[in-house]
Amino acid sequence: MRTAIAFALAAALLTPLATPAPAFAATAGEQAAEGARLNQWFETKFEEMVMMSPLQLTQLGRKERYGELDDLSLEGEEKQLAWYKATVDELRREFDYNSLSPQDQLSYDLWVYDYERDAEALRWHANDYIFTQMQGPHTGIPSMIISTHKVDTEQDMVDYISRVNQFERAYGQLVERTEANAAAGVRPPYFAYDAVIAESRKLITGAPFSDGPDTALWEDGKVKIAALVENGVIDEPRAQQLRGELEAALKQSYLPGYERLIAFMEGDRANAPTAATGVGSLPNGAEYYRSRLDTYTTLNLTADEVHQLGLDEVARIRGEMDAVMSQVDFEGDLAAFFEHMKTADWNYYPDTDEGRQAYIADATAAIDNISTQLPQYFGILPKAPLEVRRVEPFREQDGAAQHYRGGTPDGSRPGIYYAHLSDMTAMPKNMLEVIAYHEGIPGHHMQISIAQELEDVPTFRTQFGYSAYSEGWGLYAEKLAKEMPGTYQDPYAEFGRLSSELWRAIRLVVDTGLHAKGWTEDQAIAYFQENSSQPLESIRSEVRRYIAWPGQATSYKIGMLKIEELRSRAEAELGEDFDIRAFHDAVLGGGALPLLLLEKRVDQWIADVKAG
Repeated sequence: MRTAIAFALAAALLTPLATPAPAFAATAGEQAAEGARLNQWFETKFEEMVMMSPLQLTQLGRKERYGELDDLSLEGEEKQLAWYKATVDELRREFDYNSLSPQDQLSYDLWVYDYERDAEALRWHANDYIFTQMQGPHTGIPSMIISTHKVDTEQDMVDYISRVNQFERAYGQLVERTEANAAAGVRPPYFAYDAVIAESRKLITGAPFSDGPDTALWEDGKVKIAALVENGVIDEPRAQQLRGELEAALKQSYLPGYERLIAFMEGDRANAPTAATGVGSLPNGAEYYRSRLDTYTTLNLTADEVHQLGLDEVARIRGEMDAVMSQVDFEGDLAAFFEHMKTADWNYYPDTDEGRQAYIADATAAIDNISTQLPQYFGILPKAPLEVRRVEPFREQDGAAQHYRGGTPDGSRPGIYYAHLSDMTAMPKNMLEVIAYHEGIPGHHMQISIAQELEDVPTFRTQFGYSAYSEGWGLYAEKLAKEMPGTYQDPYAEFGRLSSELWRAIRLVVDTGLHAKGWTEDQAIAYFQENSSQPLESIRSEVRRYIAWPGQATSYKIGMLKIEELRSRAEAELGEDFDIRAFHDAVLGGGALPLLLLEKRVDQWIADVKAG
């Protein structure tokens, strides 16, 4: 279930699920009838689910509850989870698993799985970092309103203002949770406090609160009001009235909400750990981290297993990098080549507005080029458009990782690949292609858009998300792109691809090192520098991300390795009958899945191909 806090934090949480074995085979007619009944039940329950979250409704492009923000209190989350548990009890009571088709069994499994991940997440609510530089409702909610709250009518703008009027309540709920966790000894490290304070101040510095440029929501709201006038929806006197109402909401609710957050963060800053370490040092930290690993990998792996897997992958990828060095006749060791790539002027865009625009143009061109090759590798293709944009100033961070935000299921709002371009020295040219393929096509945009556009699965399966699946696919897509003509045309771009894969392998080592082996921030940065050509600012940003978001960074490489394992299995078992297009459709055509359920789906596809 996409709870309110899950939307605000954009986090993905998973736990294992066992499914019952069929006791008998139902007839095709019985399966069809039971499946139709089950899928109607899913539609009813999913509608109940999304109606609990105004933000999710807006993300879906719908306008019910358009003037509301979610209930972000702990009590609100507990209420939603109680509803979810009741649906699982009803599902088990009302439907015979053994009478379902494999496809419908997968839907059944997934509904239960998703409930269990939410229950596990809520069990550890007291260990969560609510506000950090990574999981920030303080920037996430304004950004979501700006990018997803469309204003086509006067009522849409009234609803926009109504949402702004709820910031004090919503942020108050989140601050209360943060205060409770801090009182129990759970605080993020110092840099998270600093980032949240700075980012929050950006959002309330300027008009209409003080002299200076317009703040983000004031600017966005005025633009949307002006568009209503331009389109003849309202006249100028009504526009002036709406601007007055928006200004009042910003000053009476939005501003107090941020002032309360800033006051707490500044007051509690002295209590934050000054030497940043992982969650293992916090109350129940070791058990909490084991839960996060299960959640983000969707596999039952120990921290030691993940750590060793990372070490092995780092060694393998470094070997492939040595081959690239030989190809370009570089004299020196890998550390020297890393330094060469970091300091070469030709590998960077100018740190100017022209350089930033050139980056966006080149990323767009790379995506346009690879898009022409998709029909040779995929049967199912996305319909939704994709745009490359710079991150909004109020949440842009030097060296921060690029990211993707999905569009609407109907394609009315495009998918967006966001790039942090405030520091162009953190954006080497040889990394541009691989990031574009990961965030855009054939990576996140393709996977998420295809999922949202599926028509032969229950609606909930088009919307659920799992980090190991989506990030695993993104990393697999980087390597898949190498098989497509016109990509990674020079050795330095290939080195960029290997650097990206190495980066994700390093994450396995560093995340487990920080949270399970007692590494400090400095130790993690040192290991990263020894094994990566990434600029220091990017490395520091990455390590701080892992500290603030335990376990999530492991999902990329674990997911990629599972997809590669499934592809190798299919190629071996099907031989000449293996079709890369059909394999990718099997992986993407069921929506996002935990890795064990993805394996179940691919195994079923292999069996179906063998059966003819």
